[in-house]
Amino acid sequence: MRDYKWLHEYCLNRFGSAAALEARLPQPSSAEQLRAMPDDRYLSLIALRIFRAGLKHSLVDAKWPAFEQAFFGFDPQKVVLMGGEHIERLMHNTQLIRHLGKLKSVPRNAQFVLDVAREKGGFGNLLADWPSSDIVGLWRYLAKHGNQLGGASAPRLLRMAGKDTFVPSNDVVAALKAQEVIDKTPSSQRDQAAMQAVFNQWQAESGRPLCQLSAMLAFTVNH
Repeated sequence: MRDYKWLHEYCLNRFGSAAALEARLPQPSSAEQLRAMPDDRYLSLIALRIFRAGLKHSLVDAKWPAFEQAFFGFDPQKVVLMGGEHIERLMHNTQLIRHLGKLKSVPRNAQFVLDVAREKGGFGNLLADWPSSDIVGLWRYLAKHGNQLGGASAPRLLRMAGKDTFVPSNDVVAALKAQEVIDKTPSSQRDQAAMQAVFNQWQAESGRPLCQLSAMLAFTVNH
């Protein structure tokens, strides 16, 4: 495995200057920003991530105002009361993406958000308090307790919410394969732990957030 110095120098050579590189790197939200986001916005993001999966994002995003209206602004206290008959009626709403499984996931995830909020005082507190050194543990927590948040959905949701995480995109996976950290898409806990260890080392060497290291690693894959 190569060290952070190699990663930084590769990216500098690709973009020509430190300023050009920094302009391409994402910034995570602070713990205070994560705590301040209301639970309805987290439920909206969870639903948006699930509906984006496998579909063109711009298509889903264009319909999202209709989703906000249909799901009462994603107020989890209201959404959790939506039963099967209500969901069936939404299947006739032409303004929505009428995917029954995904529609059913919304009230289920409303219960998840409420459960976390009851325990933590707010869904944002869960994200804010979870250490980046075990971000894959948060992926697994979301996949286990949420609905339809397995695979890459959990890390992509965290990225959407601003929580610092690396994302196992195709480019990141290809780069980690090239360095023989993993040999396939990291679905097992063993492969996820191997990824986490690499990013933890680079973070210790650089002081950078995981999202920036993830982007830099993706830049090493030639297109």
